[in-house]
Amino acid sequence: MRIGLFTDTYTPFINGVTTSIIMLEKALKQAGHEVFIVTVNSEDIAYKYEDNTRIVRIPGIPIGIYDYRLTGIYPLKALSIIKNWNLDIIHSHTEFGVGTFARIIAKQYDIPLVHTYHTMYEDYVHYITKGHFNRSSKKIVEYLTMFYCDKTAKKLIVPSKKTYQLFKEKYKVEKEIEIIPTGMELDRFFQEKFSQEEVMKTKRELGIRKDDFVILFVGRLAKEKNVEFLLESQSKILKHNKKCKLVIVGSGPDYEHFIEYSKKLKIDKSVIFTNAIPWEEIPKYYQVANIFVSASKTETQGLTILEAMAASKPVVCIIDDAFKETVVSGKNGYMFETQEEYVKIVTQLMKDKKTLEKLAIEARKTAEQRTLKKFATQILKVYNSCLDECRQNKPWYDKLINRIKSGLRKE
Repeated sequence: MRIGLFTDTYTPFINGVTTSIIMLEKALKQAGHEVFIVTVNSEDIAYKYEDNTRIVRIPGIPIGIYDYRLTGIYPLKALSIIKNWNLDIIHSHTEFGVGTFARIIAKQYDIPLVHTYHTMYEDYVHYITKGHFNRSSKKIVEYLTMFYCDKTAKKLIVPSKKTYQLFKEKYKVEKEIEIIPTGMELDRFFQEKFSQEEVMKTKRELGIRKDDFVILFVGRLAKEKNVEFLLESQSKILKHNKKCKLVIVGSGPDYEHFIEYSKKLKIDKSVIFTNAIPWEEIPKYYQVANIFVSASKTETQGLTILEAMAASKPVVCIIDDAFKETVVSGKNGYMFETQEEYVKIVTQLMKDKKTLEKLAIEARKTAEQRTLKKFATQILKVYNSCLDECRQNKPWYDKLINRIKSGLRKE
């Protein structure tokens, strides 16, 4: 099968959506299929063709949300290359820009369109509006999202029950929705991939002592990730144990603000900011942690939580539907609602090595259920279902011609 993945975000820009695209690309290739990418050129305002034109990068303009760029909806220069790909399926991963282009191409060349919804856009509108017209802007985003997902895509995929409920309960989408969590290249994070010497070296580079208890967060440093909660909680945790370090891996628009905030709270000596880390180096940072934490309520599935579990790290996260399918309190981690609960859970784990070890074993088992092979199988099932429906809905004259040909063969 020849599959086109259309996305506004792809390497070298790293975030949760990019990770999902990379994992899907690898899963499909491992299953023996050909994959082509249409994305944004995030480095230059020009067209760029890579890997014998299997990757087309379309120029776009910044839209004010991190490094995201928005492309035109019908870039003619890319059209001839995409046409020559002879795609069987188009799988879009954004509702705007490249996503709109995917919809037009699918309709123009009669190619089935599958769509995966990744981002809760309503949580990001404030980056564009700067606090003005937020309510009306959210309504517009809601309408456009519903129109794209419900009216144009033949099949809709979401990564979790949280997003499924959004479409069914809020957007009132009636069409069938498939819940398919992103599969992961798990072995990148396995503990056995790293020697004790490598882990100790990373700890030394970060300024972590051998007897420090390490709390890890990995993600974009922005308001919606609720990093301030982690910093404020760290000031309370230190009252119970001075040998505790909070390691924050990542960068973002609020990177400098969080550094200053940690100084304001007078905890900067116990908080380590790594800034942006290359994608291939991320796994080693999980190895230095005792637990992984997240207080974000804007995730659609929380891939960093799965990465932490693959690294055999118990997860402590805020109660949110995006995490409930993965984190089971008392089994592979804990969920909390208030800061008091969070601090209590962390301080207890600091004292209970046996419980940490049990949680770590179960965390690894949980992660191992999300393989690339299973991911590919689930996605391909949707593709094939989409293709079958399209074959059944061909115009009546196509069916007539087939019956005539069949009759001629019999004679």
